[in-house]
Amino acid sequence: MNIEEIYQYCMGKPGVTEDFPFDKNTLVFKVCGKMFALCGLKKWESGDKSINLKCDPQWALELRSAFTQIKPGYHMSKKHWNTVHLNNQEIQPGFLKELIDHSYDMVVKGLAKKLQQELSNEL
Repeated sequence: MNIEEIYQYCMGKPGVTEDFPFDKNTLVFKVCGKMFALCGLKKWESGDKSINLKCDPQWALELRSAFTQIKPGYHMSKKHWNTVHLNNQEIQPGFLKELIDHSYDMVVKGLAKKLQQELSNEL
């Protein structure tokens, strides 16, 4: 997936907004104000295509041991975030979508029940 496809996929989810809270080059996707995905746009332009995604800590470890392109989250909590490098074909688009969905779902599960209900009403 390219950055435009990732953008469209993330923005298509209920309650998602884009933000640049750190600098003008770090695109952050949030659900109800909580981060679930980050992309360094300058890195993408230079060919270092990656995305940071929230992940269940146990699954994060399993993913890192199974895929050379999945590393502990760059500049993030290493326990809860992975950096997924997309420079080769190891991470297929369908699997990347699964990882994005998982990240989104992790954040939604942590929201207040009222916000979760509002999001489910948007479906």
